[in-house]
Amino acid sequence: MTDRIIFSRPFRAAAERDNLLTVLDSDHSHGDGQFTRSATARIKAITGADHALLTTSCTHALELGALLLELGPDDEVIVPSFAFTSAATAMALRGATCVFVDIDDTTGNIDPAAAATAVTARTKAIVVMHYGGVAADMAPLLDIAATFGLAIIEDNAHGLGGTWRGRKLGTIGTLGTQSFHDTKNVHCGEGGALLLADEILMHRAEIMREKGTDRARFLRGQVDKYSWQDIGSSYLPSELNAAVLDAQLAEFDTIQTNRHRVWNTYASALSEWAARNDVRPMTIPADSGHTAHLFYLRVPTEDRRDGLIEHLAGRGIVAPFHYIPLDSSPAGLKYGRTPVPCTRSANFSATIVRLPLWPMLSDAQLRRIIDAVTDYRV
Repeated sequence: MTDRIIFSRPFRAAAERDNLLTVLDSDHSHGDGQFTRSATARIKAITGADHALLTTSCTHALELGALLLELGPDDEVIVPSFAFTSAATAMALRGATCVFVDIDDTTGNIDPAAAATAVTARTKAIVVMHYGGVAADMAPLLDIAATFGLAIIEDNAHGLGGTWRGRKLGTIGTLGTQSFHDTKNVHCGEGGALLLADEILMHRAEIMREKGTDRARFLRGQVDKYSWQDIGSSYLPSELNAAVLDAQLAEFDTIQTNRHRVWNTYASALSEWAARNDVRPMTIPADSGHTAHLFYLRVPTEDRRDGLIEHLAGRGIVAPFHYIPLDSSPAGLKYGRTPVPCTRSANFSATIVRLPLWPMLSDAQLRRIIDAVTDYRV
């Protein structure tokens, strides 16, 4: 029986075990210790962010962002329908209405024209997800935000280190969020980060992240005691998570080099087969520096998509589709509205197949996957 090739396998960094033992042998396993400081510095170096705060997940970073923007029941937030649930639930948790809009069919990112037509007097923010680590079309989105005085929330869960016109993803909007879930390029099992440029927002975010207290200032010796200052929650990860994350971030270049090796192999080997079979492989706009987070194929119909997934499964290869559009989901119908049907989101969801992509994939495994894909007749 041929060994099964799974869709994703977390990278193991060399220093993880030693870092964890350092924490376990210390008297400091809660957050804001040496590994939190080191990992934060590495994130800032990779993203160029002025400020970064580690969080327990990207979902919590989005929730913290919604708190900072003071979203409430009178507000609307424009959200791409083809996105992970966290992009919407973090807004709905504050009582804001999610206004779902369609995507650009080429990249899977939010369509700026659809976002523009969805703006109302109640709109307060636009969520921009950089799907697969490929930049959204930011120029018109920034124009919309400036025209109507809106915040841009960059859900950069897929895009650590990615760029748009040379600018780092996650630092272009009002705030950005990162994911360090174990399916991401860099991980600590579960984790995230909030990226900020504004000093005032950073000061408040630091308080909100620590249960609404100024404990971080206390630990830095800036106050002689800490107390309840603001609303907030427990968004600070433990030093155990930070220890793993720091080890991963130390090998960021190695991780990315190997992920791009896999991505480039797919792109080169599958282009001819894709053209013959009316399949659209993942493409990268000229102004985007992508992160090799995903490699996907767009098959002409849902039936043929399901056929390809079944065909690959028969060869011992796991290749899933992706998000169910938010606008048609039970919670989306309850907590949002959809001014215009999101037909491109529905089609994107129904025709996408993601191929296995992790840095340790061997040349032999890649050849098996490519041979299995090209044996399929769409």
